[in-house]
Amino acid sequence: MADSILVIKLGALGDVIQALGPMAAIRAHHSQARIMALTAKAFAPLIAASPYADEVWIDARPAFWNLGGIARLRTRLRAGNFSRVYDLQTSDRSSFYFRLFPSRARPQWSGIARGCSHPHANPARDRMHTIDRQADQLAIAGIARVPPPDIAWLRADIARFALPRPFGLLIPGGSARRPEKRWPAARYGELAKKLAGRGLTPVVIGLPEEAPLATEIAAICPTVRDLTGQTSLAEIAALARAAAVAVGNDTGPMHLSAVVGCHSVVLFSAASDPALCAPRGARVTVLRRADLAALPAIEVAATLPAA
Repeated sequence: MADSILVIKLGALGDVIQALGPMAAIRAHHSQARIMALTAKAFAPLIAASPYADEVWIDARPAFWNLGGIARLRTRLRAGNFSRVYDLQTSDRSSFYFRLFPSRARPQWSGIARGCSHPHANPARDRMHTIDRQADQLAIAGIARVPPPDIAWLRADIARFALPRPFGLLIPGGSARRPEKRWPAARYGELAKKLAGRGLTPVVIGLPEEAPLATEIAAICPTVRDLTGQTSLAEIAALARAAAVAVGNDTGPMHLSAVVGCHSVVLFSAASDPALCAPRGARVTVLRRADLAALPAIEVAATLPAA
């Protein structure tokens, strides 16, 4: 009977993208195993489309006081008969899931849960970039080679958008709970005018609730195309493959852009550290200001490829 392996990666989008390399490594190492992935509902379609998991389970993330929800999760985890678990989330929540297995029959566990079989005990782990940290974690668990994230399998037809070429992507949104991570929309408007001046059509993408940002940008640069609320993750990846450049905040879609090889300019404030979480790639530029409002559009424009 084939081994059963569980991979835990709950979110967020950028973290899920950066975990795809480790997931590929786990798939290669356990080539004959049945691999389950436990993730948040928002990322289940992405992981299901990948070649790295045979089945995707959605974690309802029951509150710790929700005894019924915890009991249902415990039953499901135990029924999986897992021989090994790779906790790529390594949070308090995912480490708690280790305790849901019977103490005398726990699977091998790679993570930071107290008492697990393959602890990532590197004292520098919290100072490591996500990609390096997860590679180090897997090395301890016996997986020596971890490739960079690859989403060549994530494809979509973007003909329906009928975008004139060349175009540049603008990603002005991000976590609504972390507004300090956003470059002001007015600055994106100024940058959009500079893109248009170079013959590029500025294209704004984002969540439906980020449409007001696109409206503010379009008020400054009327040639902007607003695709907020209209794109799937696969379509964002396809748009990035076709774009001349992508400029955005520290947010998930910029990881998609970087992975597909688009010239990507990622803007960081003091709210997050690019040394720990920035997208990686040969064509990635990181710009940082403690307060992103202090970053002028002309400085961002200076990083763009020549027309």
